Amino acid sequence: MIVIGLTGSIGMGKSTIAEMFRERGIPVFDADAEVHRLYAGEAVAAVEAAFPGTTEDGRVDRARLALALNNDEARFRKLEAIVHPMVRAAEQRFLRDAHDAGVPAAVLEVPLLFETGRDAHVDAVVVVSAPADIQRARVLARPGMTPEKLDGLLARQTPDEDKRRRADFVVDTGGSLADSEAEVDAILDSLKSTPAEAYARHWQNS
Repeated sequence: MIVIGLTGSIGMGKSTIAEMFRERGIPVFDADAEVHRLYAGEAVAAVEAAFPGTTEDGRVDRARLALALNNDEARFRKLEAIVHPMVRAAEQRFLRDAHDAGVPAAVLEVPLLFETGRDAHVDAVVVVSAPADIQRARVLARPGMTPEKLDGLLARQTPDEDKRRRADFVVDTGGSLADSEAEVDAILDSLKSTPAEAYARHWQNS
C-alpha cells in the first residue's frame, strides 16, 4: 500500500483534491478533522490544563485557545506536543485499517506535513497549489477572516514555492475542476510504479 502525503497552504484547495482521491476509491485521513474531534474529546483535559480557561462544556473553544496562544511560538509548540501524538495515533489506526482492507493507496491529508517533518513518513508527497491572488481571495472570503489573520497563518507555514519544490507531484487548482481531476488521475497512474515502503518502515509497528 502506497502512503501519499497530501498538503498545501491554506486556501489552496486541499479538501477538493482529497475528495477527488476518495471518489477514486482511495481512503483519506483528514488531520484537521481529527483535531476538531480531539477538541471535543480526549484532548480537552490536557488542553485545559496547559491553557486554563480555553474549554467550555467539555470541548475546546477555538477562539479562546487562539487568544491564549497569542501567536507565541512557544505556546504553539506546547499545544502541538499535546495534540500531535494523538493525531499520529489516529493516523496509524487509519493506515492499519486501510492496509487490512487491501487498498492500493491511502492518503494522509496533513496541512503541516513539511513543518512537522511528516514528509519523511510517506512514499510520495502531493502539494496542492494555486496562484497567490486566488489563494488570498479564497481565504479572505471565509467568515471572520482578515488580512492580518491570514498573514499570521501563512507565517507559520512553509512558503508555497518551497512546498512545490519539495513535492513529488503538484496539483494546480487555479484552473478548472476538470484540469485538477486530470492531474489527480495522472498522479495515481504514475504512483503505480512507486515502491510502497513507508507503511512497513514507519507505521506498521510504530
